[in-house]
Amino acid sequence: MYRVPATTGTAEITVKRSRFIATAVPAADRDAALAAVDESRCQHPEARHHCWAWQGRNSAASSDDGEPGGTAGRPILGVIGHKGLVDVVVVVTRYFGGTKLGAGGLVRAYAGAAEAVLSELPGRTEEPVVHCSLAMAFADEQPLRHWLSGQPDADLRAIDYGEGVTATLTVPEAVLADFEAWCAARGLCCHYAD
Repeated sequence: MYRVPATTGTAEITVKRSRFIATAVPAADRDAALAAVDESRCQHPEARHHCWAWQGRNSAASSDDGEPGGTAGRPILGVIGHKGLVDVVVVVTRYFGGTKLGAGGLVRAYAGAAEAVLSELPGRTEEPVVHCSLAMAFADEQPLRHWLSGQPDADLRAIDYGEGVTATLTVPEAVLADFEAWCAARGLCCHYAD
């Protein structure tokens, strides 16, 4: 099971007159995370730093955006990990207040801003799924639909008709072995997406 954000959220903290505006955005991949960073830059063009961290299901990335190395991106990523979230980016925008915070102060401020936004962010759980396509005869379509109807998180995403039928599916990992057995019993071979 994965815990993902159900929506976006924003929180702000002030540390020695510096404003830290944290925004959490659902981001299934790095491109979506970078788009959220770009959006933050557009919304706050006068801000000095837009530090961020993204946690996907199998990878992560972060940036200190000009702050001393390790004082912003990694602390934000640490808070995301502590909260157990995936598919989320947290961007912390800093307006400099005139007082230097030092490395320890920056770590606490960026982590504190991330904590503030993620503590209020509603989340939901998602079942891990596999995306696949299945080529079959017309006679296999109704049995496939029947099998899928008994799986609450399975989804028939598309059907293409030609000389046969090609179904595009999403199957929960928890029932993948059952689905493969169902396919094997009918002599069907499922092709998995990357």
